[in-house]
Amino acid sequence: MSVGTSSAPGAREAGRPPAPRPGDLAGPGVDPDELPDGLVVADEHGRVICFNAAAERITARRAADALGQSLERALPLEDLEGRRWWQLTDPYGGLAIRSRQPERNLLLPGGREVLVTARYVRAAPTGPVRRVLVTLRDTEARRRTERSHAELIATVAHELRSPLTSVKGFTATLLAKWERFTDDQKRLMLETVDADADRVTRLIAELLDISRIDSGRLEVRRQPVDIGAAVGRHIQAYVAAGLPADRFLLRLVQPLPDLWADPDKIDQVLSNLIENAVRHGEGTVTIDITATASPREGEETGTSVTVSDEGPGIPEESMNRVFTRFWRGSKRGGTGLGLYIVKGIVEAHGGTITVGRAPGGGAEFRFTLPVAAPAYLA
Repeated sequence: MSVGTSSAPGAREAGRPPAPRPGDLAGPGVDPDELPDGLVVADEHGRVICFNAAAERITARRAADALGQSLERALPLEDLEGRRWWQLTDPYGGLAIRSRQPERNLLLPGGREVLVTARYVRAAPTGPVRRVLVTLRDTEARRRTERSHAELIATVAHELRSPLTSVKGFTATLLAKWERFTDDQKRLMLETVDADADRVTRLIAELLDISRIDSGRLEVRRQPVDIGAAVGRHIQAYVAAGLPADRFLLRLVQPLPDLWADPDKIDQVLSNLIENAVRHGEGTVTIDITATASPREGEETGTSVTVSDEGPGIPEESMNRVFTRFWRGSKRGGTGLGLYIVKGIVEAHGGTITVGRAPGGGAEFRFTLPVAAPAYLA
């Protein structure tokens, strides 16, 4: 047995029970110290017979000091109101039909908060308790997730408030005073409402993408994609909107492998990266498309797309935060969710994406996709 479950030296002589074999606790051949969560097991007398390595880390207490102690002394837990947990729940003397305690937040000495679940093992459904199994989890990871969700909700509420206020204000004004406005004024108001409705639609689409990425449910519908033509369409749209054609440079190195990807999602990636370069960068926006080594094991060739500009670039200290939620390269609007979604889409395709400094000094984003051709074309 490992240190976390072995009895301390001399424990047998002091009348402590021997530590159980690993198979008695977690199944054949499983060492409790290999479990990711803290595990504390007490026998039918309430004495601790297992205190694994994760429990040592979470409680900051040595297994050798806990083994053989009463459960209440080895694991002195209190609820958030300061009540002693084991006296409150009384696992050995409580209702005979109880089989578990649901997960809840409890406090260790010193005020450290942990998530605790307990299970009561009985020889018969209403017989005496033979084992009490307690699992411990650190709350920090859950708190980070909760903070992230709270930030997302706050950001969405803030981003929705502005366009919805505009839509409500203009529609209410038009309905109340329609006859007082000229056709040009009405058109301007309706164009503003239309633009704000598009903004709300984009935000909702971003939220749905984040939900699918976080849950691993982002679907990729692979089709043949002409990546060069896709980039060309985005450049033409910017030129049609008034940007000079010499603001963009497309360099495509032939031959390129046939690429199978989701065309709509690849368009989303290209749109975000090129828009970032136009909005936050300066000078020429260069898009390089080349064949490269595939990021997928078993494939030789992939497709690489690099989008770079000649602006101030991204500060070195911010490089590791670029693909996180709410990161903004400047104060020029946006939710800060776009690059997080881009990374999720690229990885859903089995690809990789990186950020760095361009030769011209600006930002450089490079994503690489596997060919991902279907088996029947192999």
